[in-house]
Amino acid sequence: MKAFIKQNGQKLLECVAKNPKKFFVYSMIFLSVSLIGSLIQGIFFPSQKTFTIKAPVLYSNNGISQNTASVQDKEMEKIVNELKLLKEKRDRNALQKEDSLRIEFLFNQYQQLKNSR
Repeated sequence: MKAFIKQNGQKLLECVAKNPKKFFVYSMIFLSVSLIGSLIQGIFFPSQKTFTIKAPVLYSNNGISQNTASVQDKEMEKIVNELKLLKEKRDRNALQKEDSLRIEFLFNQYQQLKNSR
């Protein structure tokens, strides 16, 4: 059986090497007929199976947007509370260099949260 397949495969390859134009024409005819057959099958005899892949929950807009908004609100409240504490410290003239850096950091964080809405 293997010898038969090997012998016929060699004959086929030799034939293709001798007549590349014929091989190309027959290949294009086969591909065209296959394409037309697939189109007819798809149009007149559509598959009953529906597309079953669903988008992951990660991309749904319902719960996630509300969740992130509430998390952002909580973060903004924390920042505002800490800034109030630092303001009180400023009123007592007890600010240090680290406090001014912390104020700048908190303000930038607040701006980022506000702009991401």
